[in-house]
Formats: sequence, structure tokens, C-alpha cells
Amino acid sequence: MMILGLTGSIGMGKSTVAQMFADRGIPVFDADAAVHRLQAADGRLVPAIEALFPGTTGPGGVDRAKLGARVLDDTPALRRLEALVHPAVAEERTAFLAEHSGAALIVFDIPLLFETGGETRVDKVAVVSAPPEIQRARVLDRAGMSVTRFEAILARQTPDAEKRARADFIIPTGGSLDETRRAVDALIACTTRG
Repeated sequence: MMILGLTGSIGMGKSTVAQMFADRGIPVFDADAAVHRLQAADGRLVPAIEALFPGTTGPGGVDRAKLGARVLDDTPALRRLEALVHPAVAEERTAFLAEHSGAALIVFDIPLLFETGGETRVDKVAVVSAPPEIQRARVLDRAGMSVTRFEAILARQTPDAEKRARADFIIPTGGSLDETRRAVDALIACTTRG
């Protein structure tokens, strides 16, 4: 089995690329989806998050906007949240690996792969990348996004150029979906042959 870490900065198209792998029958562990489950109405992290950050949860689970506002510009608070969330996601990832132990290729979709040292837990890394102007347009087109928030998020992420330099594979997402799909197919072919 090869474990491929899939990452990319905000707005680079990582979720689209992850879906392309899934569409080809490749098991994809989505770290963000795991976080959403853990923070949903019945999520097991909700009580602990409320204890750490009172007023950030409700009947629907964690209010991501409130929690984000609480930790985005407060590095110690963000570290406390990460110390709670990252081990829980690791447990989910371990269960996923056990469930798909017979697969030739597994993708770990991890937005903060380099930022969390996750590259040490995968065999190869693929970085999804688009030109900065495309990235910016995609992100600023999202509901509730502002230039200030976008820049704050970017400041906490490893720069795209560094991610590309550290990657085993680069999947370009600045062109058409068909071009990106061909790059995904080529990557699958070279990692599963043999």
C-alpha cells in the first residue's frame, strides 16, 4: 500500500482533486470531513471545545465562525484547539487505514500536511497548485471571505512555492478540469503499477 498525502493551500482546488481520486475508486481520508464529524451536533469533541472556548458551541455542535474568530489571531488558543483536534483526527485516520488495508493506494487529504509534520506519516506527497491570481479569485469568491481573512489564513500556511519544492508530485489546477483529471490519472498510474 502507498499512502499519498494530498495537500495545497486555500483555494488551490484540493477538494476537487480529492474527489477525482475518489471517483477513480481510490480511498480518500478527508481530514476536514473528520473534523466536521468530530465537531457536529453529536461530535465527541463538542464538550471539550465548549470547555476550552465557552460560547462557541450550540445545538448544531461547534459554531465554526465563532470558534474561528476566537482562535484565528490568537496563536496560543489555536495551539490548544489543535492539541485537542489533531489526536482525534489521528484516531479516525488509523481506523480508516484498517478499513482499507487491502488498497494499493490511499490518499490522505490533509490541508495542513506540512504545517503539522504530516509528511512524515505518508509515503509520497502531492501538492495541488494554481497561480496566485486564480487562488485569490477563488477564495475571495467564497461567502463570508474577506481580503483580511484570506491573508490571515495564508500567513498560517506554508507558502505554495515551498510546498511545491517539497512535493513528490505537483497537480496543476490552474487550467481546465480535464487537464487536472489527466494529471490525477497519470499520478494514479505511476503509483499503482507494478
